[in-house]
Amino acid sequence: MRVATWNINSVTARLPKLLEWLAGAQPDVLCLQELKCASDAFPYEAVQELGYETAAYGTGRWNGVAILSKLGLDDVVRDVPGQPGFLADGALLPETEPRAIAATCGPVRVWSVYVPNGREVGHAHYQYKLEWLEALRAAVVEDAAGERPFAVLGDFNVAPTDEDLYDPAVFAGQTHVTDLERAALTALRETGLTDVMPRALKYDRPYTFWDYRALGFPKNLGIRIDLTYANKPFADAVTDSYVDREARKGKGTSDHAPVVVDLDLG
Repeated sequence: MRVATWNINSVTARLPKLLEWLAGAQPDVLCLQELKCASDAFPYEAVQELGYETAAYGTGRWNGVAILSKLGLDDVVRDVPGQPGFLADGALLPETEPRAIAATCGPVRVWSVYVPNGREVGHAHYQYKLEWLEALRAAVVEDAAGERPFAVLGDFNVAPTDEDLYDPAVFAGQTHVTDLERAALTALRETGLTDVMPRALKYDRPYTFWDYRALGFPKNLGIRIDLTYANKPFADAVTDSYVDREARKGKGTSDHAPVVVDLDLG
């Protein structure tokens, strides 16, 4: 069984890339983030032609998540239970952003998550990010300890360690690397989840994101923020995992690469 995750950075703009990748990589389940479209605007028919059912959750031009599956989609949940809303500048009420969706796909259950960016340390969005991660931690406790293979996959917008950065000094004092963000990931893992470390197809570190600016990709100025956090039954079944760096090449690509996880569930 093959499970993958990819921040697509606009499913509409990247649809040809997505369809090409699906046809080549043939994942059984794909978690997508940053759809940048409403649920009813998702290209369901295009991916259905390749054999995928889709559960999508989006509200407009920002955020959005989906799960594509060849193995069925059962017990779909949209939003992390208890997740906070974000009160934007000038807004009267907090908005519940479309950042999480879960489904059971054949023998496994997965969450596709797009963790808030945080913007900058001290910003209201940074506190929102920490509260959102705590809600995620509380939501996965039962599945993490369960006997069914389970994983949380997606763009976590946190680099777990300095080893996941091309140059830690560049990120000092910024979001994605602070002690509080990393502590939130540690708390998530302590529910019984393991960071499934992918291998790199090139170079020595499996970065998953490269900025469009300053020749970030050709110079391999990357970071690892797209993660697979798996419970023991899922992690024990992993036979391989890799970052598909080839999908980041060329014009019109996402600034993230897919992360692929292969399983042998017997």
